[in-house]
Formats: sequence, C-alpha cells, structure tokens
Amino acid sequence: MGVLNVTDDSFSDGGQYLDADVAVARGVAMVAEGAGIVDVGGESTRPGATRIDSRVETARVVPVVKGLAGEGITVSIDTMHADVARAALESGAQLVNDVSGGRADPAMAPLLAEAGVPWVLMHWRSVSAERPHAAPHYRDVVAEVRAELLDSADAAVAAGVDPGQLLIDPGLGFAKTAQHNWALLHALPQLVDTGLPVLLGASRKRFLGALLAGPDG
Repeated sequence: MGVLNVTDDSFSDGGQYLDADVAVARGVAMVAEGAGIVDVGGESTRPGATRIDSRVETARVVPVVKGLAGEGITVSIDTMHADVARAALESGAQLVNDVSGGRADPAMAPLLAEAGVPWVLMHWRSVSAERPHAAPHYRDVVAEVRAELLDSADAAVAAGVDPGQLLIDPGLGFAKTAQHNWALLHALPQLVDTGLPVLLGASRKRFLGALLAGPDG
C-alpha cells in the first residue's frame, strides 16, 4: 500500500501533492514501484494537526481518487468522515481506511454496510479526546488493543457490515508510546489469530527512527 497525503501538513510529504495532477502522477509512480493499493488521505492525523472541515477534505481527495481510478489503480480512501467516504467511493475508491475504527462518525457503518466495500478499522482509543495523541494508560496494551478492535468489528457487524469486508489495524503511533508499539509488533500473531486480516502502518513512524538513528541522531 502506497500512502498519498493530499494535505498541507502531513509529517512526511505535506504540501507536495495538493495539486491533483501531481498527486495522480505520484500514485501512478507508486504502483510502478510495487504498490498494489494507493491510500489517499486529505486530512493529516499527525500530532498537533488541525482538524479540517469535511468539505475541504472532499475537495482535496475526489479529483485524485478519480484520476487514479481512471488509471485502473485500486484506491483506498483514508478518512474518518462518512460524507468524504461516500464521495470517494462514488469517484472510484474501492475500500475505506478509517483511523477512528468507526468511532468518529456514526454514519460510517450504515454507509459501508450499504456499499459492501472493505473497511479498515484502526485502533485509536483517544481519537475524540481533546489531546488525541496523548498516550492513555494501558494495563496490557496487546490485550486491550485486541479487545477494542474486536469491539469495533462487532459494532460494524451489528450495523449490517459484512464481517468478510473488515480488516483491523493496531494503530502504531496513534496515542501509543514506543514501548506500546513494539509490544504490538511482537504480538502480531495474536491479532492475526482474530481471523480478521491485519493492516499495519509502520513506515516513517517516530519509534522506528529512535531505534535506527545513528550515534549523531
């Protein structure tokens, strides 16, 4: 999965792909480099990022989704908002990557039950808190993240979503310390054992940089 941030403030590439033509060209290049899916996001979720209006998010992502879909590329829409997801699906996106795990917008589950497309439920316990990236206390991060992801999946199924369309993501770096992230990585078999496909986003995360940094940082 190649990540394409159509934002002005994402930590890795913010501002580079606000132009739709440039973004589409980058997505095409990602596929040439080996990506099977291009994940398009219009709202940064980095620590300190400002939440934007969903209309702004929609205006950013729809031209890019249309352009990539027109190239025959499988497109994932990275959004917490049902209206953005609907517009992206109507423009050719084929799956929804929801960092809130379905908690940010109660309209998401009914939409995806109707659409019948894959839905990635990510774990982010404090997504709606005043300080969403502040790491909460965990007694057992692996057990709690696993249980909360299964709760999200159960809620989606109760809303009519086909369980065969659900994937889970432990949300590395989202309100978690480096120790939490490493514990989750070591325990990936426990997530796989849920029977749900697991998506993992670890690239460019701060906890990896701390491990891989040289003596000069």
